[in-house]
Amino acid sequence: MNSSKTILITGCSSGIGYNAAVELKKRGHSVIATARKQEDVLRLQQEGFTAIQLDLADSNSIQLAVKSTIKLTDGKIDALFNNAAFGQPGAVEDLTRDVLRFQFETNLFGTHELTNLIIPLMRQQGYGRIIYNSSILGFVAMTYRGAYNASKFALEGLADTLRLELYGTNIHISLIEPGPILSDFRKNAFALYKKNINPSRSFHKETYKAIEARLQKEGPAAPFTLPAQAVTEKVIHALEAKQPKKRYYVTFPTYLFAFLKSVLPISWLDALIRKV
Repeated sequence: MNSSKTILITGCSSGIGYNAAVELKKRGHSVIATARKQEDVLRLQQEGFTAIQLDLADSNSIQLAVKSTIKLTDGKIDALFNNAAFGQPGAVEDLTRDVLRFQFETNLFGTHELTNLIIPLMRQQGYGRIIYNSSILGFVAMTYRGAYNASKFALEGLADTLRLELYGTNIHISLIEPGPILSDFRKNAFALYKKNINPSRSFHKETYKAIEARLQKEGPAAPFTLPAQAVTEKVIHALEAKQPKKRYYVTFPTYLFAFLKSVLPISWLDALIRKV
């Protein structure tokens, strides 16, 4: 294993972020774990983590978190794992401008602002790793996930451009593209669905019944679902490898749809996705 590195991770309250924090700490890395809610920060601290509050929808919170991280690490940040995100379910025509904006505030704008505050530190020290947790929905759109699809497509566009612009700086950009992973993602998505979507007024109200059932289902809701550890294994490679990959696929559906997108006509791919 490579020598110990300092890594800032967003979204560590549960799921992928929490698993990554636990496993990287076990491997001897210095982890700065962040969470949006103060009670989660306190829980992480009680578990022995160096943890700070960070809400990606709040610029002031981002700036304070970066200042705290710099103080904790003496300005040395080897890596940033942009993990925090959520999914707003709903048909595109049922998404208001405000709901779509809120999706982007965390998944894109906050992540972008945080990254831009970290890059100058990495330039100054002459190296760094920036790892984005994207999604299979960052390159294949699926129905009733339009807000999340759009935010992840946009995230990949920024990450790809940043990789080109940072060429030669020894700051490496990696995108991780999971498919179905066991986490609290659906539970949180259902809460947002209830808050922001009114199925009784929607053309899609019958379809929403099936969506509600899927979001409330216990355990895996899709075939080939993997535990969060599967993503962490890719994070470890992106952090420790001499030459990290530009992209990491995680689950079988991600590999499959990446291949199908490269070979199928759009109309055929659309027909397949409508059945998923």
